[in-house]
Amino acid sequence: MKKSAQSTIHISVAKQRLSLKRGRKTHRTFPVSTSKYGIGAAEGSFKTPAGRFRVAEKVGDGEPVDIAFKSRLPMRPSAEMLRGDDLVMSRILWLDGLEPANANTYDRYVYIHGTNHEELIGQPASHGCIRMKKADVAELFDLVEVGTPVVIAAPRLVRRGAKKREKSVAPRK
Repeated sequence: MKKSAQSTIHISVAKQRLSLKRGRKTHRTFPVSTSKYGIGAAEGSFKTPAGRFRVAEKVGDGEPVDIAFKSRLPMRPSAEMLRGDDLVMSRILWLDGLEPANANTYDRYVYIHGTNHEELIGQPASHGCIRMKKADVAELFDLVEVGTPVVIAAPRLVRRGAKKREKSVAPRK
């Protein structure tokens, strides 16, 4: 697939899945991990924000997939770091919020990025970012461009015990 401004990234928090769409057609789907702290946009909350975003910056073009980033600068992680630390790896798609409720996303450094803890992909495990397998985020990186729209969909809340509303019917005369 060629890079296209018509591509959109959709992230389902409920399913822990990222879908790359072109128009209405899903081109690729990847497992992800969103925040283990839930959904939210408060500064310092370590929660994943929901709503509409765009890819503001791309970091890591041409780097090997096993590279780590510290303050967005590439570095070779040690074996000890790979075992214990929570590293930003492979590529970074830095998100910018497009709604008042998530406008601080860029300043919170919320990314779609690779991780050294790939065994946790598919379950909430991050500190606010969208984590992906290193090879998956490298593939996604090459398929999107700066400005690509991103939607992070929070799980829909269903009220327990809510009764189904019945249509009111006018009494017969």
